[in-house]
Amino acid sequence: MPSLTLTALPGIPLVRPGDDLLAITLAGLGAAGLTLQTGDVLVYAQKIVSKAEGRLVDLATVVPSARAEELAAVTQKDARFIEVVLAETREVLRVRFNTLIVEHRLGFVCANAGVDRSNVGPHGEGTAEYLLMLPADPDGACRRLRDGLRAATGADVGVIINDSHGRAWRQGTVGVAIGVAGLPALLDLRGKPDLFDYALQITQVGLADELAAAASALMGQADEGRPIIHLRGVPYPFREGEAQELIRPREMDMFR
Repeated sequence: MPSLTLTALPGIPLVRPGDDLLAITLAGLGAAGLTLQTGDVLVYAQKIVSKAEGRLVDLATVVPSARAEELAAVTQKDARFIEVVLAETREVLRVRFNTLIVEHRLGFVCANAGVDRSNVGPHGEGTAEYLLMLPADPDGACRRLRDGLRAATGADVGVIINDSHGRAWRQGTVGVAIGVAGLPALLDLRGKPDLFDYALQITQVGLADELAAAASALMGQADEGRPIIHLRGVPYPFREGEAQELIRPREMDMFR
C-alpha cells in the first residue's frame, strides 16, 4: 500500500548566523539512521534558514518612520517592529487592532511580512530583543541545499522551506511552502481522469504546501525543537519547481 513516512531528524542544534545547514542535515540524517534516496524530500523550518543567513534585527537599533508610527497607533504594535515589517513589505493590505496583513516583497500575502519574535532568541530583562525576517531568497536557499545534498549523497531530493501562515477564510495557522526546489510546488491535474473517467477541469494541487503542512504537524510550533523533517513516499513525479508557482496572480485574487 502507498505510504508517506515523516521523520524528524534528531539532535539538531540551535542554529546561529553562519551555521552550515548542509552539515547539520547530514549529521541529523546519520543520527536518524537514514540514507537519502532519490525522491525523498527534506522540509526545513523557516527560522533555521533565516538564522543561518543572519536575517536578525536588533530591535534596539530600529528607528521607526512616520508611517510605522501611524500603523502602530492602529495595530497597537511596537512601531519599531512595524518598521522592520515595512522594510520587507511591497504593499500594506489590511490594518486593524493587532493585525497587519501585507504583501511581502517576494509576493506572499501574510501577517507582518513573516517577521517574528518567537523562537528567535532569549527573552527577558537585560537581553537584546531580536526580530527574524524571512530568508532573502527562499527558492535559492532550497536550490543550494538540494545541490549540496546531491553532491554529498548522490541522491536527487526535493527541498522545501516551511513557514506558518494564517488564512483569510479559516482559523488557525498551517505550514506553507515559501521555498521549493526539486519538486512541483503546484501540481496540475487538469485533464487527468477521475475514478469514472471524467477529465478533471480545474484541479491544481498545492503539493509543496501539502507536504509543508504535513511536516509542520511534526515540527510543532513551540519548544519541540524539530526543525528538519525527512519525507519518503511522495506519490507524484518530481520536476524542477519553485514556491513562486503557488502565488495567486493578482487578477485572480478575490480578496484584493
